[in-house]
Amino acid sequence: MNVIFLSLRNLASNELFLSHFITFVNIINFFIATIMEEVMDNPLYLYDLEYKNVIGVDEAGRGPLAGPVVAAAVILKEYSEELDEINDSKKLTEKKREKLYDIIMKNFYVAVGISTVEEIDKMNILNADFLAMRRALKDLENIKKDKKDKKEYIVLVDGNLKIKEYSGKQLPIVKGDAKSLSVAAASIIAKVTRDRFMKDLANIYPDYSFEKHKGYGTKAHIEAIKDKGAIEGVHRKVFLRKINNTWIKKVL
Repeated sequence: MNVIFLSLRNLASNELFLSHFITFVNIINFFIATIMEEVMDNPLYLYDLEYKNVIGVDEAGRGPLAGPVVAAAVILKEYSEELDEINDSKKLTEKKREKLYDIIMKNFYVAVGISTVEEIDKMNILNADFLAMRRALKDLENIKKDKKDKKEYIVLVDGNLKIKEYSGKQLPIVKGDAKSLSVAAASIIAKVTRDRFMKDLANIYPDYSFEKHKGYGTKAHIEAIKDKGAIEGVHRKVFLRKINNTWIKKVL
């Protein structure tokens, strides 16, 4: 009789455990489904998942008359819904980029490479652009070593050209900053970093209003160059020669 009683009690206990276990599993499944639903709503992140381990690379400052070209290379640490606002930096306001900069720095491993105005004038903007990208990737490689990250990555780079003299696996993506989360994040880091640099220059050279145009060839910027001259080490001589040869001789 005691044996029967113990068996019934064990059965009841097992059923109670099973009930609690099923409830626990259902809760876990609910959270997983919620997370997956959030992920599925982000096409930029889904794009990166197709390539598994991704490094996003992009640049800022290829077209301005003044200032360096800046490249960024990033690796996502872990996906978070706060990354959903990330998009091509050109589609975001300056205030939004500044906000996302902090979010990216928290959720990605980030490295930045810079090519100077002197390097741009010496080797042309495209080669200087590639140099900045290689510098960013080299610094990111050091971060990977510090984190003991031995995974193999593919570099997704914005544009239609591979990074010259880079030996790693890479894939150029036209409009990549609008397709890949990592490339979009890199574009924001590069843009904000360069904008901050140009604002610092504005404090040194207030008459040129670098904080407004960031070195691009606006009417006000060109008029300032005509009036006050080009700044050595700040303005790109090669770029200025393309604007108007009749007045450029006065400022170089």
